[in-house]
Amino acid sequence: MAAPATSAPSAPPAPVAPGDLSEGGSRGPPDLPPEPKQLPELIRLKRDGGRLSDVDIRGFVRAVVDGSAHGAQIGAMLMAIRLRGMDLEETVALTRALATSGQQLEWPEAWRSQLVDKHSTGGVGDKVSLVLAPALAACGCKVPMISGRGLGHTGGTLDKLESIPGFTVIQSPEQMQGLLEQVGCCIVGQSKKLVPADGILYEARDVTATVDSLPLITASILSKKVVESLSALVVDVKFGGAAVFPSQAQARELAEVLVGVGAGLGLRVAAALTAMNNPLGRSVGHSLEVEEALLCMDGAGPPDLRDLVTRLGGVLLWLSRQAETQDEGAARVAQTLDDGSARDRFERMLAGQGVDPGLARALCSGTPAQRRQLLPRAREQEELHAPGDGTVELVQALPLARVLHELGAGRSRAGEPLRPGVGAEVLVSVGQRLRRGMPWLRVHLDAPALSAAQRRALQEALVLSDRAPFAAPSPFAELVLPPPRTMSTHTQQ
Repeated sequence: MAAPATSAPSAPPAPVAPGDLSEGGSRGPPDLPPEPKQLPELIRLKRDGGRLSDVDIRGFVRAVVDGSAHGAQIGAMLMAIRLRGMDLEETVALTRALATSGQQLEWPEAWRSQLVDKHSTGGVGDKVSLVLAPALAACGCKVPMISGRGLGHTGGTLDKLESIPGFTVIQSPEQMQGLLEQVGCCIVGQSKKLVPADGILYEARDVTATVDSLPLITASILSKKVVESLSALVVDVKFGGAAVFPSQAQARELAEVLVGVGAGLGLRVAAALTAMNNPLGRSVGHSLEVEEALLCMDGAGPPDLRDLVTRLGGVLLWLSRQAETQDEGAARVAQTLDDGSARDRFERMLAGQGVDPGLARALCSGTPAQRRQLLPRAREQEELHAPGDGTVELVQALPLARVLHELGAGRSRAGEPLRPGVGAEVLVSVGQRLRRGMPWLRVHLDAPALSAAQRRALQEALVLSDRAPFAAPSPFAELVLPPPRTMSTHTQQ
């Protein structure tokens, strides 16, 4: 289903530098470099639709990090960017300035072509990273995955892993290198030393209604990947009812910017557009998603999860020249799920990141029932039943996630505690025929029971139709590839 490569928008001609008389004319003494603009002047320039130079952008980011930019000035600049936009070169410059605002990760030169990563814009039941990182490690890759926490209705990879007793997401660069040497992958949190400017701008965006700015989203995502010194990156851009972007066209717009800016930074980036109307897989909630990820690494589990893991992995192996084709790469990833080598890497990653080796071994070698005894569990379970006969058209992910959020599976602000055992198991598949009274959802909760409003919201999430049963489509809709010139050159950092 891969779409033809989508070229990034062409960059405008480079401006003539002061004193550059290469087009003719008399040669006088070179002009002195211009004085750096003050922040109010930079804000005014962008507010009025002007273009910020590399020097302007570096000056703004430097002021953000050293504290000389006031909160009001940061908010004003973010709003100016949100309303006026940035061209490709500006977005490349902003990404580079954010990436160089803190510590850089450096790896052995021999790893250069092996370093790959994946990023998702966030979804419901999205446990792909838990499976894909160890699967890629089993294929010979190095995966230094810097991940995030959940906020709002989307779950965070770090929160899911922290439901495993002892798992530690804070790792120093030296510890990360050790994990990559011994295991081939690590999944860690963003330290304050890495991309500190992005951390400040991210918080400011959240309270200034500038979260949906394409240049700001792009710079935030890619700056954290540039510091990883990657060979290739795939970004899973979600669209649909439970995604940031409701339509595939809106998701494609971000995908093309990500790919184009990546090319401008010398990073091979591909962007997959994947549907997020239904939850991914059958389980939603931290402990439950860890169980389902392990099931996928047993060579079993929901077909939509396996399909997305193998396709995204296949793209990365091909993009980093470790496979001749995407299909060959996908087959290699699938093999690691079927032969247990991905699960072995996952076990080693758990032990390397603080989990007791005995617990890691028991989790990875146990049956699903045994695994459930080893992870946090909710106090109660409640099943919902189909209100009538029909074929499952849709299990709406957003209302399901909102109810689980109310029950403690999500957070409304950074730092809030979570209930790792809270979640839900979808007991039916899209396209399946149901009879009235059949159980379709099992909710795991710490409260005594669902409220009437919660029960009603969940029942309304199940959409039935009269049509014949059908095979559920893959969530993988489209692939945006880097321009050919990026594919044919080696990554330069």
